Amino acid sequence: MKTAIFAAFAVASISVPAFAQDEAPFTGPRIGVTAGYDKYAGEAGVSYGVSAGYDLPVAQSITAGVEVSLADSSVKGGGIHASRDLAASLRLGYVANPRILAFTKVGYVDSRIEAAGTGAAFEGVRYGGGLEFAVTSNTYLSAEYQRTEYEQNLGGRDAALFGIGFRF
Repeated sequence: MKTAIFAAFAVASISVPAFAQDEAPFTGPRIGVTAGYDKYAGEAGVSYGVSAGYDLPVAQSITAGVEVSLADSSVKGGGIHASRDLAASLRLGYVANPRILAFTKVGYVDSRIEAAGTGAAFEGVRYGGGLEFAVTSNTYLSAEYQRTEYEQNLGGRDAALFGIGFRF
């Protein structure tokens, strides 16, 4: 009898965390690195950076979270150099299946743009979306598009990024 109770407890202990993970994939804290195409003011380059975030389940197959990122860019030419980029965003995701998350995001961005030998920080709104693919329960690959609209009619900036990240 003790063996049957112990076996039932062991199975329940193993099954409950696995069930919880299946019920809420793509949730919890995460960190990642990104790199990809960046374009501003007709000049193209490479963007690279890091991000961190936290996602929560809010309904069946729906997640919501926050994300902060720090990036730099090689966009330079035509008298401009787009460099440091800080962003804070809200994310909303749809778990298409246990391995794929489709998400959209919107947030605030503060970018340093140098022109005519002087640099200044410009604020704007960033929006975009993408996909995350769970390689393992803790590792994911991502692809996303970001559009940034700056204040003072500075125009917009486009980025197509790929990344790898880890969930805890």
